[in-house]
Amino acid sequence: MIPSDIEIAKAADIKPIKEIASQLGISEDNLEQYGHYKAKLPLSLIDNDKLVDSRLILVTAITPTPAGEGKTTTSIGLAQAMNKINRRTTVVLREPSLGPVFGIKGGAAGGGYSQVIPMEDINLHFTGDMAAIEKAHNLLSAIIDNTLHSRSNGIDIDPRTIGWKRVMDMNERALRNIVIGLGGKTEGVPRETGFNITAASEVMAILCLSNSIEDLKTRLGNIFIGYTYDGEPVYARDLKAHGAMATLLKDAIKPNLVQTLEGTPAIIHGGPFANIAQGTNSILATKMGLSLSDYVVTEAGFASDLGAEKFFDIKSQYGNLNPNAVVLVATIRALKYHGGVALADLDKSNPEAVKNGLANLDKHIENMQLFNLNPIVAINKFVKDSDEELQVVIEHCNTKNIKVAVVDAWEKGGDGAIELAEIVAREADQCRVCFKPLYEFDWSIEKKIETIAKNIYGAAAVEYSLKARKQLKVIDNLELSKLPVCIAKTQKSLSDDPKLKNRPEGFVINIRDIEIAAGAGFVIPIAGSIMRMPGLPKIPSAEKIDIDNEGNISGVF
Repeated sequence: MIPSDIEIAKAADIKPIKEIASQLGISEDNLEQYGHYKAKLPLSLIDNDKLVDSRLILVTAITPTPAGEGKTTTSIGLAQAMNKINRRTTVVLREPSLGPVFGIKGGAAGGGYSQVIPMEDINLHFTGDMAAIEKAHNLLSAIIDNTLHSRSNGIDIDPRTIGWKRVMDMNERALRNIVIGLGGKTEGVPRETGFNITAASEVMAILCLSNSIEDLKTRLGNIFIGYTYDGEPVYARDLKAHGAMATLLKDAIKPNLVQTLEGTPAIIHGGPFANIAQGTNSILATKMGLSLSDYVVTEAGFASDLGAEKFFDIKSQYGNLNPNAVVLVATIRALKYHGGVALADLDKSNPEAVKNGLANLDKHIENMQLFNLNPIVAINKFVKDSDEELQVVIEHCNTKNIKVAVVDAWEKGGDGAIELAEIVAREADQCRVCFKPLYEFDWSIEKKIETIAKNIYGAAAVEYSLKARKQLKVIDNLELSKLPVCIAKTQKSLSDDPKLKNRPEGFVINIRDIEIAAGAGFVIPIAGSIMRMPGLPKIPSAEKIDIDNEGNISGVF
């Protein structure tokens, strides 16, 4: 019987974190330990002079399916393999959210013999970063409502203009739209509001895009709240909230050091989703990895149309990062799903369906080439993949002059990704300065949205609701039109309709609203029916999670 992820993780020979730190040249005095196997890293370890000499490798994927693609597993396996071929490598990942852990997706620490450990800790609270972000966000919410109630700071905010919601790190659809302040004059000012999930918090985005504590404070102060009754814009700095918010984040801003099953250093920090936020770990974590090792393997959430696009156009621009190689993860199962096979039939060999699903792979290859990078296709192998099916993908990539490798990192750890690692190392070494962004920040918001929608998604056109049109005028009036765009869109399709599989064409992207995240430094066009507060499925993963009297956890995967 094949052991589960949690059984594999529990059986691992985990090293004290100071041993992992020593591999990176970090002294014990520079570690802020959280027990024996986790530690915070001080920002003083970042060496900006070293960044230009290190190589940055992004792992992305084709459009997600219910069958799973294994992007994190591939990232971890690749980092382990890079070390096996004598390339000093650190894997840099995002922190899991409790929403997916207790919802439908499960944990986000990799799988099989390519995991980061301690797996249970990483998936459940970790070092408290999520809680700190949640508290800092909701502190601003409390200050806003206190200002409405007491009219302090001499600011008379019009409650009808407030777009700031509260957040919590859990899926809870009942809190999407609520009314607060009921109960009389002493209970505050009644108004409509709601909750987003913490991963969608602007504070999360700010933490991940900040370059220092000073930058963090400035960005927190730039959070746009709404308007006064006189039509004057109100920012968090006007409410004198940003200092206290930054104080709550004094430890959360420091990246976290853990390890993989094979003892490869792993830095995990920040956790924005890619469908409703920018979907990448923090700039500071990436720079930390580049400062301490020669190669960094990182990932961006979901597929190239979401996490990878935002990694290149937002994170890389703000962080002055220069990606050197891109890995595009695909599975035979996912290609068959895009090729029209039902979920229940994915275990049956069907080379023709694989061929039909290659249109989705091709679009993601083309997307990466738009950034002047030729992706390396990693076929994440499953046990029931047939040789004939694998050969279909390999031959297709060969005809397109795209490098490809079969990866078996789930079952074999780093040994299962050696071929991929050798290709990646060569590509990263050759591509010193290849990357270019898709658009310029000084373009209009509409031009930036249209460029992404048509070139990355493959849309025929973009339509705006009346509400979105009004927001475009607000953005212009606030002089924020030079900000990049972070489009919130379903991850299940290249379009904004989750039912359209494979490579849809001729569709229209519908922008129903545009939110302002001035502190993070982007605006958020919301496409289709995407929600920034998910709900739990009918049978949530939480029903399978348990703990015994000795403290042994089960059901986390």
